[in-house]
Amino acid sequence: MTDARLRRGRGSLAVSFFVQGVTFALLVTRIPAIQDRYGISDGLLPVFLAAVPILAGVASVGTEKVVARVGPGVVLRWSQPLVLLALLGVGAGNELWQAAVALGVFGLAVGALDASMNMLGVSLQRAYGRSIMLGFHAAYSLGGIAGASLAWAGAHWHLPLFVSYLPVVAVLLPAAFIGSRWYTPGVAPEGAAELPVSEATKGGVGVSFKLLLPLCLVMTFAYIGDSTVSNWSAKYLQDVLGSSEELATVPYNAYMVTTLLGRAVGDFGVRRLGATMVVRGGAVLAAIGFAVVAVAPGAWVGMAGFTVLGLGLSVIVPQTFAAAGRLFPGASDAAVARLNVFNYVGFLIGSPLVGALGDAWSYRGAMLVPMVLVLVTVAYATSFGSQPARYGGGHERPRTVDVG
Repeated sequence: MTDARLRRGRGSLAVSFFVQGVTFALLVTRIPAIQDRYGISDGLLPVFLAAVPILAGVASVGTEKVVARVGPGVVLRWSQPLVLLALLGVGAGNELWQAAVALGVFGLAVGALDASMNMLGVSLQRAYGRSIMLGFHAAYSLGGIAGASLAWAGAHWHLPLFVSYLPVVAVLLPAAFIGSRWYTPGVAPEGAAELPVSEATKGGVGVSFKLLLPLCLVMTFAYIGDSTVSNWSAKYLQDVLGSSEELATVPYNAYMVTTLLGRAVGDFGVRRLGATMVVRGGAVLAAIGFAVVAVAPGAWVGMAGFTVLGLGLSVIVPQTFAAAGRLFPGASDAAVARLNVFNYVGFLIGSPLVGALGDAWSYRGAMLVPMVLVLVTVAYATSFGSQPARYGGGHERPRTVDVG
């Protein structure tokens, strides 16, 4: 595979991550507005928030079977436009059932999209022979910043949801579809050094859930934290810390800014320090961020906590996908698809859990639960490898993933 083709594939996949970041941010930062538009009660809101990850998890499992026939690029090419159209549908409806249908389509499409995007990213990282996965997720974070900024503008000017979403979809949908022409699954060049793997994974016979389980737990804990920010930061700032609707869109934007910064330098950190150190440090920072949010006396301190959170959580998810690819080099698509399900398990647990604890106890207290779970990631950080080593022209050679 030529270097030019790899570069085009890497660039087009980064665009896809960026588009998804914009799309998701436009949805989650306007949850209060969506709730008001459709008259969704506080009691019913967690049900809607839970339905999306459930459907996404189902779609992620199905994607494993589909990509075995058509490849992840084809799945991504068609699922991304569907996600954008579903977002537009959320802004266009008036009845509760219309919101349910639009969010249902969004959930199914985003499950296929997330799985196929990360499959391509893992295979390209293998072809490059060095850590590049964080760069793709940095593009997602950049898109999240753009989407949250657009959401702020919509809230500031009191624009209807459909009016806010239509120009964005009109620009991003054709851009994503055209860019999909250059999707490229990475193939390690002949003679390249192979990453060492455990005896149980040689030959790519299958994916052992026992070996994958530590990474699944890390993914779940990370997305419990992420879903707390994406689904509850706006409501937390507005209802608990007394901010305006306009200011309530800012925490997610600040979170995405530091997520971008963390991921922009994360690949360098992995090459220099190793994935274990980077993931462990990220987990500690994220826990500190949750603690600040829980005790914040006002909106600005709360936003500072969400900002630290972004820096901490930024490195965990990309490195979890990368570790799965290293652990099962002969079945990385299947491993990524199954691991991706726990992305939605985290959302499924995190969103209702925070809502239920907030109603029964307090939203401040609810923030302590993801704090504790993220700290547990420190114990599992050894699953990402040991100290960095060098191979093949000075690139990092991650060590065997230790899941025992």
